[in-house]
Amino acid sequence: MAERKLANFLTEIIDADLAAGTHDGRVVTRFPPEPNGYLHIGHAKSICLNFSLAQQYGGDCHLRFDDTNPTTEDAEFVASIKADVRWLGFAWSGEVRFASDYFDQMLAWAEELIAKGLAYVDFSSVEELRAMRGSVGEPGVASSFRSVKPSDNLAAFKKMRQGDYDEGECVLRAKIDLASANILMRDPLLYRIRKQAHHRAGDSHCVYPMYDYAHCLEDAIEGVTHSICTLEFQNNRALYDWVIDNTSVPFRPRQFEFARLRLPYTVMSKRMLLQLVQEGHVNGWDDPRMPTLAGLRRRGVPAAAIRAFCAMIGVAKANSLVDLGKLDFALRTTLNTEAPRVLAVLDPLKVRLRNITTAQTLDAPLWPHDLPGDETRPLRIGAELFIERSDFAEEPPKGWRRLAPGTEVRLRHAWVIRCDEVIKDAAGEVVELVCSVDLATLGAPPVGRSVRGAIHWVDAASALPATVHLIERLFNAELPGSTQGVDFVDELNPGSLQVIKGALVEPYAAAAAPGSRLQFERSGYYYRDPEEPGLVFNRIVTLRDSWAKQDEAPKPRKARQEALMQPVSPAPLVPDELEQQVAALVGRGLSAADAVRLCRDPAEGARWEAAVAAGADPAAAAKLLLNDLRALSKDLPDPTPLSGVQIGEFLALVDTGRLARPDATTLLRALLGRGGSVAAVAAELGVLDRDDGLELQALIDDLLAQHPDEVARFRGGEERLFGFLMGAAMRAAHGRADAKALQGALRARLG
Repeated sequence: MAERKLANFLTEIIDADLAAGTHDGRVVTRFPPEPNGYLHIGHAKSICLNFSLAQQYGGDCHLRFDDTNPTTEDAEFVASIKADVRWLGFAWSGEVRFASDYFDQMLAWAEELIAKGLAYVDFSSVEELRAMRGSVGEPGVASSFRSVKPSDNLAAFKKMRQGDYDEGECVLRAKIDLASANILMRDPLLYRIRKQAHHRAGDSHCVYPMYDYAHCLEDAIEGVTHSICTLEFQNNRALYDWVIDNTSVPFRPRQFEFARLRLPYTVMSKRMLLQLVQEGHVNGWDDPRMPTLAGLRRRGVPAAAIRAFCAMIGVAKANSLVDLGKLDFALRTTLNTEAPRVLAVLDPLKVRLRNITTAQTLDAPLWPHDLPGDETRPLRIGAELFIERSDFAEEPPKGWRRLAPGTEVRLRHAWVIRCDEVIKDAAGEVVELVCSVDLATLGAPPVGRSVRGAIHWVDAASALPATVHLIERLFNAELPGSTQGVDFVDELNPGSLQVIKGALVEPYAAAAAPGSRLQFERSGYYYRDPEEPGLVFNRIVTLRDSWAKQDEAPKPRKARQEALMQPVSPAPLVPDELEQQVAALVGRGLSAADAVRLCRDPAEGARWEAAVAAGADPAAAAKLLLNDLRALSKDLPDPTPLSGVQIGEFLALVDTGRLARPDATTLLRALLGRGGSVAAVAAELGVLDRDDGLELQALIDDLLAQHPDEVARFRGGEERLFGFLMGAAMRAAHGRADAKALQGALRARLG
């Protein structure tokens, strides 16, 4: 698998570690899923990142299951995760590892903490434990069990391990800092009692470690040099470090965080995905509409396209919503060279060719002229055939290039035909077209006239019936579950799966082996479902962005659509010597058009590289550099070019929400006019959308008092309401609060 090398802030860290001789030149990463569900496309980003980093540096990547909660884990999920990693094209180092392999060692380290007076058994109730944590503005309260001497705690912990206490009767807590600003550090739980069978350990344990305690110890045992996780675990790093500092671990791992993958019009919460499966909203974890890797594989998505997509979006330090067009772009690019072209008609309309008396067999290519494949297949055409009903209009609109009464079109790979007669049934529906054929146009243009349209077809005598599944987005809402008072399942798209039973495909498509991928010309890329009996094809992706045509869908700007539709191979646009450079930039997330412009202007390319090195998103930096800055510079007599570092600093302000759109233009004009530090000029202009003087605790307390029902439902398990409460908090702050600080304070206050 020849994938391009990664270049991001993590590779910079690893490069620095290797240069300094840290870890004796070793690079060890790991992918650590919990076996409590099927992996989804968000996990694919972490898989690709961890395994690719290990490959790039000649290191090891471990597959380790964090199986610390017997109530949610199952061997089925272990098997599916291993299959998903293999399907993506990666192989883990050594044997598969499990947290449960280290349970005895973790217990020994827990006793070490107890003996040092750094952990204690607490018999407080769940409600008491929650109340003792305090809030953002209030320190935690000491439990009455906090002062129990180590010997008594060791005895109590031994009884916990022996099963002498019931579930929920007591827990083991770390003794850290009840006044810490990080609420996670206020005597967090280390162990709880679970009297349920473990999928590997059986009934041999009554206590199980908490994730935050176990995770870092697993890394330490395995010698993981670069423990890479998503941003939601950033606050947990302090606890990981505390556990490592206070136990006699053999190795000190270090954690680094990156932005997780978020996609619109779907969900990637394991709880939500499980609910969809259990309530029958989808047909299992591998339903082709699901964002699970099993579902994507069943839909027909190639693993190479997932890897290309993950490489395209890159590795960032700030969370953002990824445009679905990028995933479709990766799919089309991968499938373009993989899927032979065939003919299929999904909504057949009969056509009779009046001057064809004998069937002919054409030698039709399977690949377009701009691809290297030269294979052909025999294609029968007789006096009767079927075309798409949508390719005929009795009263065609202006600019119509398909079939209509009295007009001509070319049949793909065959002749030009003219519609002479329209036959209707008793209800007035068109049931047949009678056409005449210009027999001189096989492989040649018509004489004396121009035919602008070409349509696909299938031969009535040789075509075979097939079932086609049209897969659309799973939800109608961009962010399912984020609307107040609306259950996310009520936002499901009822048209997410359209089953067409009357489709017809040419013999070559019918003979394709299960698991084959084909392009149905003028329709899209399809996959013959190996799990379904008979001829069943799942649509992988359309040939163009069809969502933008739907009323309920967001309508991206024309320029954005055109950029997404640019081919990966930019050969027609640039000289041969620039092809590799352009292709490399496209692989980093740029449109082909922007990649060409940067390659042709080395100075701009250098500024762009500097901006990306400063942490800017590659596509956003290119847009700012090539579009916004150039447009604004035209209005200034002697503009001062922004450096790559300035571009990176400016985009950081935009990404974190501190700079509103009108203020962003004001700031850019000022920087182009006089130069200077981005932060200094922004502060001077007063455009930063933030107020460090806001009293977050008072604001949050007022907010929670105004929404008691939503708060109660959130604490009862409706996690989706956090988005509503966060939005209300930002509105209450009139948009001038630091979003990250407000989010952390709100979540801490909600407990």
